[in-house]
Amino acid sequence: MCGLFASIGFEPDPARIDIVAHRGPDGRGWQTYASSAGPVALGHRRLAIIDVSDAGLQPMPDVSERYHLVFNGEIYNYIELRDEMRAKGEVFVSESDSEVLLRAYMLWGADALPRLRGMFAFLIWDARDKTLFAARDRYGIKPLYLFATPRGSAFASEIKQLLGLPGMSGRMNVARVHDFLASGVSDHTSETMYEGVTQIRGGECALVDASRSGPVDVAVRRWYPPAAGELSLSEGEAAERFRDLLTEAVRLHLRSDVPVGSCLSGGLDSSSIVCLMSNMMGSTAGGAKVNTVSACYAEKSVDEKPFMDAVVAHAHTEPHFVFPRADDVFQRASDITWHQDEPFGSTSIFAQWCVFEEAHRVGVKVMLDGQGADEQLAGYHGGFAYYMADLTRRGQFGRLLRTMVERNRYHGTSIYEQIRTHLVPLLPLGLAGMLRRQHRALSRHDWLGTEMLRQRGNPRTATELANDVLGLPAATDIRSLCMTLAYGSNLAMLLHWEDRNSMAHSIEARVPFLDHPLVEFSLALGNDHKIVGGDTKRVLRRGMKGILPEAVRERRDKLGFATPEQIWFRGPLRGLVEEGIEKTLALYPELMNAKGVRSLAKEMLDGARPLDFTLWRIVNLGMWGARSGVTS
Repeated sequence: MCGLFASIGFEPDPARIDIVAHRGPDGRGWQTYASSAGPVALGHRRLAIIDVSDAGLQPMPDVSERYHLVFNGEIYNYIELRDEMRAKGEVFVSESDSEVLLRAYMLWGADALPRLRGMFAFLIWDARDKTLFAARDRYGIKPLYLFATPRGSAFASEIKQLLGLPGMSGRMNVARVHDFLASGVSDHTSETMYEGVTQIRGGECALVDASRSGPVDVAVRRWYPPAAGELSLSEGEAAERFRDLLTEAVRLHLRSDVPVGSCLSGGLDSSSIVCLMSNMMGSTAGGAKVNTVSACYAEKSVDEKPFMDAVVAHAHTEPHFVFPRADDVFQRASDITWHQDEPFGSTSIFAQWCVFEEAHRVGVKVMLDGQGADEQLAGYHGGFAYYMADLTRRGQFGRLLRTMVERNRYHGTSIYEQIRTHLVPLLPLGLAGMLRRQHRALSRHDWLGTEMLRQRGNPRTATELANDVLGLPAATDIRSLCMTLAYGSNLAMLLHWEDRNSMAHSIEARVPFLDHPLVEFSLALGNDHKIVGGDTKRVLRRGMKGILPEAVRERRDKLGFATPEQIWFRGPLRGLVEEGIEKTLALYPELMNAKGVRSLAKEMLDGARPLDFTLWRIVNLGMWGARSGVTS
């Protein structure tokens, strides 16, 4: 995993690759080329993972020096692709997956993309035809941003590399900031929270023709459409196939020439990865132990250490624990926000930061993580409303009653609350959306009811917009919900946070659950393989029988990298939260209804209403604006 930069038409500036030195402390490359559209620059910061010799340095030219590559990510099937190309007569001079990627493009062009199994963002300059080809992996695991003007275009791994380019306004994109404040969602369209900065989305590629003088056109197209087949399998067949696909994904994700460890939250997803890693590395038979890193808390409501301990004992790992402190949240928040480039949704990102910081301290350079399972398997408890609504529509009232009873038993959700919350999805889609928007405005003191947001904000929900952009159906059942979460509204945002937190500490984060054969299989499974009664992620639970410790496989609560945010905000951090809200209101006085914001904050902090992530979003928006100089 690395950092990259490319520009066409702008004055070459090596500082734009050096600002992301944290992404690649093992090597630096910078080259300039000529074109009719103006100077061309390619920059690279290297984090050496596979073939750590100088043979992997970039920009990487082919022998003829026609093609020049800068690449961020990993091609996990590079060995198989290299063997295939060698059989066609191709000769390789290194053991790197970067050279395999370059040769694949030379041999197949853009048709090489479907052959790649991995996470990637890369740029290839064709010095003969004067074109720049850019591509991003299927799910957007690795970032790729774009700033395009008639004067020039630039691509980068992080937004900060693009700031200050000629033509950039430095203003916020109010519509996307509105989505973030109202829904906590970002990265759900090609737009960012910076005006004029977009991203090549997961599954997209672009071609820039610099062979002619004048304005440079960036032609973006989708090479990987959202995949949603349909499978009909028994529960046993689905579980067996899922286990095989996840096992193969973990095996491929262990390919590395540097130490590999794993994040461990104690939940189903990370625990499954750790246990599979342990089996493959022979930990239980005296082989190499898996280094695991976990975040723990004294507050029992969010502490998962008993489950972590169960996995550590079962998989014989080498555990490392961090204990994020309330006192550190605001001290580190500005730096974390700088690395994230945009505001982030909750203090759980601070906990994740601490995990990667500890991994760096103990010398683990590659970390596997469980990101992506919840989106494809309906792991969030909010999915129950869609599942119950679908059961009602199909007249399966016996299963509906069983679900209500088991949710009450497993999760403590009352029958009344379940009836109330699952009725809205049954209403006609337009009416349901209207009621949600009205409820949001009324129940939150109309704190977003300003003229600026009426004129420049997003009148729809972020999820509605995301689905429309990708042509996805509205979420009405588990299958369509998983499509929305995986492609539209949730996964891209989580991957953004993970990439920046890991790379801030020069660590490569890998996500085996996003191996595309596994994702395509999971999304094609019927609803009943995901939520059954009070169970979420049913196929994962069944598939991991005998691999996971039963205490973890049978747990029904869900936390992830949670923090005791409610306790912290109403206790030791209350003053800082209130101060942070006032700073945001002062920085952007026309963005939000100040009276409504203060009323909402008081009710949440006094305990008169549940405390959710809204207050942190408001506070962090101001931190972002102050640190990056963003105007409204």
